[in-house]
Amino acid sequence: MTTIVAEGISKRYRIGEYKAGYQTLRDTLSHAARRAFRLEHVDHSLEELWALKDVSFSVDEGEVVGFIGRNGSGKSTLLKILTRITPPTEGVASIRGRVGSILEVGTGFHPELTGRENTYLNGAILGMKRREISAKFDEIVEFSGIGKLIDTPVKRYSSGMYVRLAFAVAAHLDPEVLIIDEVLAVGDYEFQQRCMGRIEDISTSGRTVIFVSHDMQAITRLCSRAYWLDSGRVMREGPSGEVVSAYLQGASGSGAATTFGAEEAPGTAVLRLLAARVVDMNGDIASTVDVREPIGIEVRFVVLGETGPLFPKLKLANDRGEVVFNALDPDPRWRSAPEPGTYTCTAWIPANLLNEGVIGVDVAVASMSGPGLVNHVNVPSVVKFHVHDPGLGDTAKGHYTGQLRGGVLPLLDWTTEFVEARAYETA
Repeated sequence: MTTIVAEGISKRYRIGEYKAGYQTLRDTLSHAARRAFRLEHVDHSLEELWALKDVSFSVDEGEVVGFIGRNGSGKSTLLKILTRITPPTEGVASIRGRVGSILEVGTGFHPELTGRENTYLNGAILGMKRREISAKFDEIVEFSGIGKLIDTPVKRYSSGMYVRLAFAVAAHLDPEVLIIDEVLAVGDYEFQQRCMGRIEDISTSGRTVIFVSHDMQAITRLCSRAYWLDSGRVMREGPSGEVVSAYLQGASGSGAATTFGAEEAPGTAVLRLLAARVVDMNGDIASTVDVREPIGIEVRFVVLGETGPLFPKLKLANDRGEVVFNALDPDPRWRSAPEPGTYTCTAWIPANLLNEGVIGVDVAVASMSGPGLVNHVNVPSVVKFHVHDPGLGDTAKGHYTGQLRGGVLPLLDWTTEFVEARAYETA
C-alpha cells in the first residue's frame, strides 16, 4: 500500500518579499500604513526563487527512503510541505497515517516547559493519548540519555540535548510515518549510532521513514531507495547505492569510466592514456561497488614508438584524502620495452578489502629510474567509484552500524579457543 504520494510539488518564494504572518495585528497594520505612504520606493520587480519544481514521488508502506543533495537543493522545503508546515505553490502531497517529524532541533518544544512536559506535549501533537505516552515515557527518557535533566526547562538544554529528546519522542511514540531531517548531524557519535539502530528497528517494524542526511553512508545503509535533489528538481531516483554514487561522482566531476579522444589523450609523443574504467566481474562499468564483491580497474593505453621498460600503476585514495594503497603490475613482460600497440590492463581488487566511501583512482604508466619511479603519464582521480556495505553482518563490520576509520577494511580469519570456567579454575 502506498503511504506517501507527491504529485507535481513546486514551491515559489519571492526574494525580499515582506510577510507579516508572524506579527501582531497592530504591527501588520502599521507596516501596511508605512508602505502606503512610500509606494514610490517599493520595488515591484522582486526576484522569484523556485525552491522546488515539479517534484513527484511515492513511498510504499514500510519503506525507508532517503533524500540527498547539496545545501539549498530543496530537501527541507519538501519535508515542510509534507508535514503541512508550509503549503506548496503547485501540486499536492498526501500522507496516510500518523506522522512524527524532526525537521529542526527542538521543533515543537516550548522553551519554558520541562523535558517531561514537552514529551507529553509532543506526544499529544502526534495524536497519542496520555496513557500511551506514559507507557513509553521511561523508554523515551532512557534512550535520550538526559534522565537527570528531564524536569529542567528545555531552554537550558544544549542543542545536542534538544535533538536527543526530540528524536526519542518521535521515534518511540509509534507514528506510522517518521520524517527525519539531519538528526544525525547534531548529536554526538554515541547518540548517532543509537539513532541509526533505532531507525533500522523502525524500518523492520513496517513503518515508513523519510530520511534526509548529508551522511551518505547512513543513506546507503538505512534506505532502500533514494532521491537526489538539485535546484529543486529530482535529478535521479533509484536504489540508494546507485543514487549516492551518481551524486558523489557528479559533485566530484568524474565517474566510473573516462575515455579520452585522440587529440586530448594525456601522455607523450610515444605513449598516451586512452581510457580507464571501474568494472565488475562481468566487465560492466560499476559506479557502485558492494564491499563483498571484487572490483577491477581497467586501464587502456597506446604505445606509439620506442620506449624503455614500463608498467601500469594505480593509486587509490578515499574522500578524506587518505591514500588507500599504491599498486603496480610486476608481470615480467614489463621488464623489456613493449611493442607499439594498444594495451588493456585490469587490476583486480579482492572482495572485503576496501572501506566504505568514495574511492578515487590515479592512473599512471611509469618506469624505474634507479630506486625511484618516473611517470610517463599520470592522471589524478581519472575514475571514481562508491563502495558501500549492505549491513547484513557478513563483512568486517559485522552488525556495527557506524563508520570505521581507515582506508581498508579487510575481512580477517578469526580463531577462537574456548576454555570452560571449571577447567580454567583448576589449571
